[in-house]
Amino acid sequence: MELVRQWLIAFLLTVAIEAPIVTLLLRGPLRRRIALAVVAQLASHPVVWFVFFALPLRYTTALVLSESWAVLSEATIYALLGDAVSWRRALGVSLVANSASYLASFLLR
Repeated sequence: MELVRQWLIAFLLTVAIEAPIVTLLLRGPLRRRIALAVVAQLASHPVVWFVFFALPLRYTTALVLSESWAVLSEATIYALLGDAVSWRRALGVSLVANSASYLASFLLR
């Protein structure tokens, strides 16, 4: 149960950091941009926490794979569900948002 509590705290922190960035960088109605950010993080964050780090991988390998998953899966959601978002822009938005949340988590440790 402790792992779930830790995940929830990390997830809420991720949403607090990434959602404003995604909202600023995407186009369309505000509610839709916020929803896209939260949906994208709901799709990626549990996999990062409960799958990649449960695999028998070195920490660095799990980190690189999980962050790559986060960027690519969220970019896919922005491109497919966003209001006329190109793949290039979706990837850029996801990269900026995920870099910010990774940096924040690094600084908080």
